[in-house]
Amino acid sequence: MGSGSRHLHRDDVMCPLAATLEDSTCELQPTANVPLASATMSEYFSLSDCDVIGFDLDHTLCRYHLKETSRLIYESFARYLVEHKGYDKDLLNLTPATWDFCFKGLVVDLEDGNLVKLAEDGTVLRATHGTNDLSTEEIIKHYGPKREWKHFNSLNTSFTRSANYYFYDNYFDLPGALLCGRVVDMLHKRGNEVNSDFWKDMVAAIDHNYNTSAFKEDTGTYFPSVKRDPGRYLQPCSDSVKSWLHSMKNAGKVLLLITSSHSDYCRLICEHILGKDFEELFDVIITNALKPGFFSLVPQQRPFRTLVNDVEEKEGLPSLDKPGWYSQGNWPHLHELLKTMTGKPEPKVVYFGDSMRSDMFPASSFGKWETVMIVEEMEGEGIPKSDAAMSNEAQVEPLEKKGKFEEQGMKSPSAVSNQWGSYFVDVHRSGGGDEESQKLTWCCHCIHKYSTMAIPSVEHIA
Repeated sequence: MGSGSRHLHRDDVMCPLAATLEDSTCELQPTANVPLASATMSEYFSLSDCDVIGFDLDHTLCRYHLKETSRLIYESFARYLVEHKGYDKDLLNLTPATWDFCFKGLVVDLEDGNLVKLAEDGTVLRATHGTNDLSTEEIIKHYGPKREWKHFNSLNTSFTRSANYYFYDNYFDLPGALLCGRVVDMLHKRGNEVNSDFWKDMVAAIDHNYNTSAFKEDTGTYFPSVKRDPGRYLQPCSDSVKSWLHSMKNAGKVLLLITSSHSDYCRLICEHILGKDFEELFDVIITNALKPGFFSLVPQQRPFRTLVNDVEEKEGLPSLDKPGWYSQGNWPHLHELLKTMTGKPEPKVVYFGDSMRSDMFPASSFGKWETVMIVEEMEGEGIPKSDAAMSNEAQVEPLEKKGKFEEQGMKSPSAVSNQWGSYFVDVHRSGGGDEESQKLTWCCHCIHKYSTMAIPSVEHIA
């Protein structure tokens, strides 16, 4: 794409039902009846019109080996429950087939231990109790004849976290959905009542592995493992991605990196995927950005902080005066800096990210940025991989290195699930079971609503 001169029609890129990137006539089936973008977004989108190009790091600029990483994350959480909370050791035993359950976009209903897949209007398309499928009759018994999930409005309008449910929308916490299902199964087997108490333990497991100091102190299972063998989990950026970043920088674009990962982990990743001189690529690097609050909170609530040896200074900054590496922060102060850097009263910003809750929804709603969503499920459901991605994977992962799980058929978390179906569309059966209609999933609807376009990986644009 050079410095971004190619114009992309938004229908070219986000078309889960029939897409290849080259097919410019591709449109959603009319029955789907979904506006392909919010009214504020223009029909054509060109990177060359953007003054500022921003990137999330994890699962966006940095692709992970999803199978390896998912197994590590599952083990990190499960080990905590077994060793610190007295849960059954059996949680640590997984077969490759178990991974079919791991599917992005599920919501766990903490009040009853159900996991649900939602349609764009909030009806329940599929559901399980623990990891066991609920029949159409059971779904209607739980959710009424219209199969309505009662918390849909609060999730759909603001993506807020809740004591009643948890939305799994990124690969960092996704293995927790499988663990939740298995914990509910285990509670049942013991004859215990299923309520939201188990969730407190899940949150503690997440915090134990991902908290601020875990990287530095080598606590938990996750960070020590990635530090020991980064190549097992992280995919280096291809030369095409690196030269694309350089070409945008040379064309005078302002490049941002905004990640909720901490500075120490960010440095490890960037050195591995981009090289030791990665800082020269970006004008502004923001770590521990605490998205989505970065976009939605006012500066007083979340000031920028400077870092000294990866430790945040206590005093927040009154404003952001110059490019550099910062921690935490807020969109309004960044916006002021970008005005100065570009010399424009309203610089045009595009942001690449993989999370609906942390990236797409807040960047488009609060920041009014253009957004490009990285949706690995597009590749998982049939969009061909780019040549660059193919050759990069071949270099990174020689065949003899693939682990025993690969041969035994562990599903990648981005592939279609037998139990849950497609990430983008599903068949909806009415009460009688005779009427079948195709519905877009809520996740697919959100992609249309909050992202300017969607691509399977940064490789596809580079």
